[in-house]
Amino acid sequence: VQLQASGGGLVRAGGSLRLSCAASGLTFSMYNMGWFRQAPGKEREFVAAIVRSGGSTYYSDSVKGRFTISRDNAKNTVYLQMNSLKPEDTAVYYCGAENGRYLYSPSRYDYWGQGTLVTVSS
Repeated sequence: VQLQASGGGLVRAGGSLRLSCAASGLTFSMYNMGWFRQAPGKEREFVAAIVRSGGSTYYSDSVKGRFTISRDNAKNTVYLQMNSLKPEDTAVYYCGAENGRYLYSPSRYDYWGQGTLVTVSS
């Protein structure tokens, strides 16, 4: 199983980035997908998740209204559109695949991508 995250980079505050996570080696449509982030010295925290069908999405309070998670099951890919970025969004962003109901808990995820760094300058 591989989850390949991409799309990170350096952006100014107020800018936008779109992260992608391409999955292979698993039946993508059978997994809920999530995005988490980890800043230096901090624990990995939940950002957003989307259920298998794409019919429901969930966000942390810190990103609600600014970030949008989506998926394309035909392309085995999950996306995170990030708008109105803030310096506090700076972190390594990880995508994960979860085959249960524990969307918010990183310890419940079965597979992880390698992470992509997002840096937001003020």
